[in-house]
Amino acid sequence: MLQEISSPASYRAALYVRLSKEDESEGPSQSVTNQRSLLEEFVREHHLQIYDTYIDDGWSGTSFDRPAFRRMIDDIEAKKVNMVITKDLSRLGRDYIMTGHYMERYFPEHRVRYISLLDGIDTGVESSANDITPFRAIMNDMYAKDISKKIKSVKRDKQRKGQFIGGKPVYGYKMHPTEKNRIVIDEEAASTVRRIFSMALEGISCRKIAAALNEEGVAAPSVYCGRVVAGCKGPYEGLWSGERISEMLRNETYIGSMVQGRQVKISYKSKKCLHQDRENWIVVPHTHAPLIDEETFRKVGLLVSSRRHTRCRTYDFLLKGLIFCHECGYPLAVLNRPNAKGEDVLYFVCRTYQRFTRNGACATHYIKEKTVTDAVISRMQEVCKDILDGQVLLPMAQEAVRETSRQSRCSAKMDALQEKIDSLTKNIDRMYTDRLSGLLPEADFQRIFIRLKDQRGRLEERLQELEQWQKYPINQRDRALELTQRYRDTACASRELLVSLIERIELTENREVLIQLRFAQPHITKETTNAASRDQPSAPQPEAGGTLQ
Repeated sequence: MLQEISSPASYRAALYVRLSKEDESEGPSQSVTNQRSLLEEFVREHHLQIYDTYIDDGWSGTSFDRPAFRRMIDDIEAKKVNMVITKDLSRLGRDYIMTGHYMERYFPEHRVRYISLLDGIDTGVESSANDITPFRAIMNDMYAKDISKKIKSVKRDKQRKGQFIGGKPVYGYKMHPTEKNRIVIDEEAASTVRRIFSMALEGISCRKIAAALNEEGVAAPSVYCGRVVAGCKGPYEGLWSGERISEMLRNETYIGSMVQGRQVKISYKSKKCLHQDRENWIVVPHTHAPLIDEETFRKVGLLVSSRRHTRCRTYDFLLKGLIFCHECGYPLAVLNRPNAKGEDVLYFVCRTYQRFTRNGACATHYIKEKTVTDAVISRMQEVCKDILDGQVLLPMAQEAVRETSRQSRCSAKMDALQEKIDSLTKNIDRMYTDRLSGLLPEADFQRIFIRLKDQRGRLEERLQELEQWQKYPINQRDRALELTQRYRDTACASRELLVSLIERIELTENREVLIQLRFAQPHITKETTNAASRDQPSAPQPEAGGTLQ
């Protein structure tokens, strides 16, 4: 039982009400109205002052990212609220970790008194009900998990029956005006879908189709469905893209099949989803009127797949994940172009420009990857000049040599290296066989072969060093000096060091490199601008050869 509240005039109470969809099945006692009435009655009995009432209707207790709850927290931060009252602990939340955080840490730190009426919880007094609060939170969490499983099971059952349970149907369809869980053709959007398939059947690439639709001002699916919030999603939002077209051309929904379960939530506590493998999708044929006949769909699918296999390659480079377009803020893509000698050369290019060239979205930023990388390394060598002083590094190098010498006596390490070398050799032999049989294209073979050969070479060098250390004692000081010099020469080309020092790199339209360090203000390296002007070919059009990452 809750005790009488002393000094009620000193409190500014927040009445928090939450009702999720699963709570609605438990009867009228869980309704928003009944919760609110119960809280207001308590306030009147104890002569408390209500600052505000916060209502989250239709929000799950497993997530604390609720609009009214966040507003209440903001008011607590602003010291407008010093008491929170709920019907029971589950109204606050069903995640026992987050509930415990607010109960045991957040509310006490902000001098907020929390009261749960039906549970008898009152953090302002000593009570046995407070002692068992963690157990109540765990039980609420278990309940939420159980409910989530039941809801998921019901949804999967509906999906297997071919019923649509998503929020909005795929572009080209709309919800049936009278029948629940059924979709019908949206003729306004369907005409665009049919046109896209017709253009693809003529051999027009996905990117060119997207460019044509953007040029004509055809509303993209996100705009058509009213999902775009102006200025919130960046330059991609509201425009057709080649990726979006490709996805549509491979969507079986357009031939009358209900396709669901392509994504799955990582947890009942999270809204984040993971893409499912094709075999885990739920596909039910002949559930609605088709937009495209199956023969056209099959032919278009073959055309799209043939292009995807020639273009879908990923490249590793030193600045991966660090370099962005200065103008639009998106990560730069990497384009592969052969030079005059036929050698592969990587170039940076703005992804926004690459996808939406004809719409004037951003600029090319076309420049050799090596040119930018060299400029960044040069700048970091200047920044780390004092840190990489030989007198500072030498004692560390000497200790490293001593430690390595001790470790090198272990034969197990040599055996492990030899095992890795043998494994790489087997992989290389297997690749030769695949190439000869036609299973592995020559270009892929050369790329993988070079990488594996380099790995094996480094391991063989290390093994030789260990063997030498076993045969002959080394001059540790000379070795330390050699190691120090080598580190000074190569440290700034280490990805580990660059990631630890650099927050972000931006490439401007004028091919200037802005380096934002984790511990300093941005630096501009104008050396890149001059270098770029000497070695850059003309900027390519999106459809020219090469591979976009």
